[in-house]
Amino acid sequence: MDKKPTRSEARRIGRRALLKGLVGGLIGFSFVRAQTRPPVVRVGTLFDYTGALAEFGPPFRRSADLCARQINEAAQAVFGGPILELIHEDSGTTASVGIDRARKLVEVDRVPAIIGSLASGVTVPVAESVTVPARVLQISPASTSPLISALPDNDYLFRTTASDALQGVVAAQLTRGELVPGYRFNTVSTIYVNNPYGQGLSEVFARAFERRGGKVLAQVPHPEEPKPTYRAELERALAGRPEVLLCISYPGQATVYLKEAIEIFRYTSFQFVDGTKSEDIIKAIGPQVLEGKLGTAPGSDPEWGGFRRFAEAYQAAHGERPPLPFMDATYDAVAVVGLAIVHAISLGITDRARITGTVLRDRLRLVAGPPGQVVGVGEFRRAFELLKNRQVINYSGAAGEVDFDQNGDVVTPVEIWRYAGGTMHTVSIRRAGEIPRA
Repeated sequence: MDKKPTRSEARRIGRRALLKGLVGGLIGFSFVRAQTRPPVVRVGTLFDYTGALAEFGPPFRRSADLCARQINEAAQAVFGGPILELIHEDSGTTASVGIDRARKLVEVDRVPAIIGSLASGVTVPVAESVTVPARVLQISPASTSPLISALPDNDYLFRTTASDALQGVVAAQLTRGELVPGYRFNTVSTIYVNNPYGQGLSEVFARAFERRGGKVLAQVPHPEEPKPTYRAELERALAGRPEVLLCISYPGQATVYLKEAIEIFRYTSFQFVDGTKSEDIIKAIGPQVLEGKLGTAPGSDPEWGGFRRFAEAYQAAHGERPPLPFMDATYDAVAVVGLAIVHAISLGITDRARITGTVLRDRLRLVAGPPGQVVGVGEFRRAFELLKNRQVINYSGAAGEVDFDQNGDVVTPVEIWRYAGGTMHTVSIRRAGEIPRA
C-alpha cells in the first residue's frame, strides 16, 4: 500500500508541478511566438549605382526588392511575419569601394549573406578580403569570370549565372559563322576591361575562335576606371584592320571607345557581350549605327516558364519588361537566400543571431537542386509550407535551374541577341547541352 504524503511533501510536489507547468507553458509560448513572429534576417546587396555599371544598379535593385516582397508576403501568411530585410549598398564598379561597403554590411549591419557584386573585378576582392574570412555567404547574380570557379573560397562564394567558360565558346561559334546564317569572320580583335571578367572572357573566346580556324590579331586591355579617351587602346586593337572587334567592357567605358572607333577610325564592325548589352550604349551611339549588331549573354530562355513568371511580375510592378541581362539571376539569388532562411527556421533556428553565413551556405543545395518537390518563381508560400512540414524542395528559377555544383556555379543558357529598332532582341538560345566544351 502506497504511503500518503505528508502536508509538507504535498506542498513540495505541488510546487514542482506548478514550476513544471510554467516551464512547459513558457516553452509552448516561445514556440507559438516563434511561429507567429519569425526572425527578420538582414541581407546585404552590392549593386552598382555609380561607375561603369551604373546603368545596371537600379533595375537589379528592383528585381531584388520584387523577390524580397514576394518572400515576405509568403512568410507573413505561413509564419505570421516577414523574414527578410534587404540593405542596399553601392559597390561603385570599383574594388576598393566594394570592399568598403561589404565591410560595412558585415561589421555594422551584421548580415550573414550578401547578394553581389556585379563586376567580377569587385566580386573577387570582396570575397577574398571580406566575405570568405568573415564566413559570410556571397552570391553574385552577374559575375561570370571563369576564375571564380577556381577561387579558394571555402564554399562561401556562389553565383546564379553561368561562367564565361560557356559564353566565350558561344561567342566564338557566333563569330565563326556556326550560329547565324551569313554572319562569319576570319579575323578578330578583342578590347576588354582589365579585370577577371574581361580577361577571362577574352581568353576563353580567343582559344575557342582559333580552334575554329580564325585568327585573333590582338587582345587589348583597358583600365576598369572609365577614361576620357581610348585612342591608344583602339590603335592597338584595330591594327591590321580586324574584320570584327569584340567589345568586352561595361557601358561606362564602351560608350566612349565605340564613339571614338566610329568617329576617329571610321570603324563600325562590332560584336558585343553581356557587359555591352546596354540601353545607355544605344542612347550614346545611336540606334542606326548599332542596327543589326549581334552579341551574346548568359541569359534565360524567353520561353522558360520561370522567366515568363518573373517578367510578368516585374512588368506588373514597374510597367516594363526586364530591360537588362542578369535581372532574372538577381531574383534567383534573393530567392535561394530566402528559402535557406526558411529552411533554418523550419528546423527550429529562430534566433536571428544563429542564422549565420555558414547556416545559410549549408542549406543552399538543400533548397535548390534535385531531389525534392519542384517549386518555381513566385511559389514561396507553397515552398514555405513544404519546408515547415519538413519536406524537401527544389527551387527552379527565373534564369534556369539553380543546381549549384561543387564550385557554387550553375549552368544557364547563353543568349544570342541583336540590337534592332532601338532596343535589344533575342535571336536564339543555346542551352547547356548545345554548347561544346571548347
